[in-house]
Formats: sequence, structure tokens, C-alpha cells
Amino acid sequence: MATRRGPRFKECRRFGINVCGHPKALDRLGTTVKRSKKMSEYGKQLLEKQKIKAYYGIFERQLLRYYKAASKSKARTADALFCTLECRLDNLVYRIGFANSIRLARQQVTHRHILVNGKNVNIPSYICKAGDVISLKENSRSNELFKSNFLERESFALPYISKDKESFSGTLVRLPLREEIPIQIEDQLVVEYFSR
Repeated sequence: MATRRGPRFKECRRFGINVCGHPKALDRLGTTVKRSKKMSEYGKQLLEKQKIKAYYGIFERQLLRYYKAASKSKARTADALFCTLECRLDNLVYRIGFANSIRLARQQVTHRHILVNGKNVNIPSYICKAGDVISLKENSRSNELFKSNFLERESFALPYISKDKESFSGTLVRLPLREEIPIQIEDQLVVEYFSR
């Protein structure tokens, strides 16, 4: 299975925003040399598209497939795209707080540490539905990293996710709205890029 293995902090500095979620990702932002060359319209669109790939840890073909499905939906294309990406299992594991990065969340899913509605799901791109309960497997709760991530780390306080610390689980209460999703992306530029 292919994964994105590029330098995360370098990517964050290039975008000027923390796409990987690490607290030290932008520590060296001020020391980098900024280019004074004006960016073209295509360059801006490309940059926004690359931000999505970095935020969700996906590849070009996956993103294109999600975009094509979103463009066929009745909702606004950008809203449908981000709603689908946000409902990916690896992303929800990260948002609930089982993992401190999207890469660790993906690894937890593939290594069968995560249950969806009590059943083992090891596909990171699995799209969760409203009402799905995502929990940490019973024998994985003793893992100190997973335990501290979930209980001590300040995770995202999102209105579409409810977290239950007693049962080591989180529920996707409803589908997210675009304005609730904590990512800094200009939707219109992404749509323009793909509709060229």
C-alpha cells in the first residue's frame, strides 16, 4: 500500500500553514528564504490542491476520484468533496484523538487497532456514515502512546464528533458542514483547478 513519505515540516513551511498537525512544524518558518516572484493563477490553484493532499495524506488519483464523485452530487462540489474527505476513517481517527498525526492514524487503521461499530476495519479510505462509532480495540488500549494521545492530548473540539473517554470511542454524530472543517483552503481555487 502506498503512503506519502515526504518531509512533513518542509511541506508545512512551503504552504505557510501547519498541515501535518505537529506543534513544531512551523518553528523554522521565519528562517526560510521567501521567493518574491508573483505566483500565477494556475500556481495558486495548484498550491491549494496540494494542500488538500497534504492535509488528508492522499495521492493525486484518490483526490481526482473524490472530486469526480463530488461533482456528480446535488450539493455544492467543494462542500461534497470536503465532507467525503473528512469522513474518511483515518481522518476521523486523527480528529477523535487516537493519533497525533494523520500518518499514525493511517497506521493504526491498517494494523487493525480500530473498530467501526464493533467490527474490525483496516481500510484507511473507508467512508464513515453519520452515527458510526469508532473505537480503539480492547487489547490496544494498554498501548501507552494510543492511551496518552486519547486521554491527555488536546484534540479537535468539533460539533460533528462526540468523544467518550470511558469507552475509548468517538461517534460521527452527523455529516460535517464545510465551515466546521478545520482546514485553511480556498475551495473555489480547487474547483477551478479540476474544472480546467
